[in-house]
Amino acid sequence: MKKYKIQKSPFIVPTTDGKLIEEHWGNSNQNPNISIAHMVAPPDWSEPHQTPEFDEFTIIISGKKQFEIDGENVILEKGQSILIEKGARIRYSNPFSEPCEYIAICLPAFSMDLVNREEEII
Repeated sequence: MKKYKIQKSPFIVPTTDGKLIEEHWGNSNQNPNISIAHMVAPPDWSEPHQTPEFDEFTIIISGKKQFEIDGENVILEKGQSILIEKGARIRYSNPFSEPCEYIAICLPAFSMDLVNREEEII
């Protein structure tokens, strides 16, 4: 029995906001302890505030990404990374003119039941 698995067809998470999410490992393939996803956030993309019940590591491959963490704005660029601990109130966005490509790793795996997104007030 082999002691490894190769992922050749990541799960493409359906989105309505133009963001590409390719989950290589996670709940989509019965790995509830971790999720590893390749993402591309288009220019002027954002999502509502959330208070996740998982730790999230982000590694920026290209472009820039803005993180609003407990009211503090942090901007990361290519080659930088961040760990945001579970329980932080966060809003992810790309208010810049170029797409942002990055890798996100969540422990335990990302799930809509654990993300605790807030309703957007329009």
